[in-house]
Order: sequence, then C-alpha cells, then structure tokens
Amino acid sequence: MSDQPKSKNITWQKGCIRLERREALLKQKGCIVWLTGLSGSGKSTLAYGLEQALIENGHLTYVLDGDNVRHGLNKDLGFSQEDRHENIRRVGEVAALFADAGLITIAAYISPYQQGREHARKTVPEGRFIEIFLDPPIEVCEQRDPKGLYKKARAGGIKNFTGIDAPYEKPEHPEVTINTANLDTQLSLEKILSHLTQAGLLSYNDQS
Repeated sequence: MSDQPKSKNITWQKGCIRLERREALLKQKGCIVWLTGLSGSGKSTLAYGLEQALIENGHLTYVLDGDNVRHGLNKDLGFSQEDRHENIRRVGEVAALFADAGLITIAAYISPYQQGREHARKTVPEGRFIEIFLDPPIEVCEQRDPKGLYKKARAGGIKNFTGIDAPYEKPEHPEVTINTANLDTQLSLEKILSHLTQAGLLSYNDQS
C-alpha cells in the first residue's frame, strides 16, 4: 500500500487560515478519537454517546460511522483484506481533514489491522490521535450480536468476518482501553472524556 499519489504534477496548496485560528474560534483542538474493537464491542453506542456529550458541552464534533461511510464514500469496497485496508485509509484521510478544520472527529471502526490504524494516526500531529480500544471478550460480543452478524458468520453466511474467520490485531499501545463487559456506557464515556480533558483537547489556550 503506497503512500504516494498516482497523479503527477500536483502540489499541496497551503491555505491562508492556520489551524490555530480555527481552534481559537471553536475553543477546542481538532483531533481524531478512533474507536476500535470487534463487532458488538460497543463502538457505535459510545461514538454517538460521546458525540452527544461533547455537543451538550459546546464542542463541535462529528461521527464517521463504519456502516454509514460504506453507503457512500466507500460503497465500492467489500470486506477482503485489501478492501479493508483501503476502507480505513480513506476514513483516516477524511478524519484528518475534519480534524484540520478543528473538529473533534470520532471514528467508529472495527479497523482490525494495526497497519491501518497506524496510518490513520500518522495523518494528524502527535497527540491528536486518541485510540480507544474496546476490549470485551468475544463471547460477550456474540451474546449481544445486535445485527445478527455472528450468527450468520458461524453458519457460513458471512465470509471474512473479524473474530471468526478473519483476524483482529489488538492495539499495541492504545491511549484508552475499555472492557465494555465490565464498564457501562456512562462510565465508559466518562473515562474517554476524562482522557480528552487531560490531553488538553477540549480547550484552546492561545499561547502566541
């Protein structure tokens, strides 16, 4: 997977408005909050709960949801390993653009491969990528099975299903790890919000 564009004779155009000016306007720091974990681990629940909590506290934020993006931007991609890499690459680039606009960008993706998550991390400055690893046992995810996907996968109706016949590479150094089998939604949100606060992402102080 090359990082070099196919197009030739292109130049990055630098705008007149610096990120710091947008952040001062929004009174927050643009970043990516990346939720990763197996299907049924609670990614969408926490992503939209976090979005609501942030909005209620005056922060501009947006959720990039895995299924939603596959209805438009990534509707041409399947679930082969190659397509999964491309899915995460595209989402990482979009999330980086949102973060550069000053938004707290929430990405909720299984994102099973370490390489893809690390690529997304490198799209933003250091300290602006917060990896949230949701780590309940797979048995708990199967019991929840909100979309009936595990049942279909076990029956052979879905191929390349993460955790069943496709791998999930656990994050090596996530900023936050949550076992959502033991921690309810509200306490999980409080843990994430506490980290964002401590990281200084929910405020902007002009040091110039």
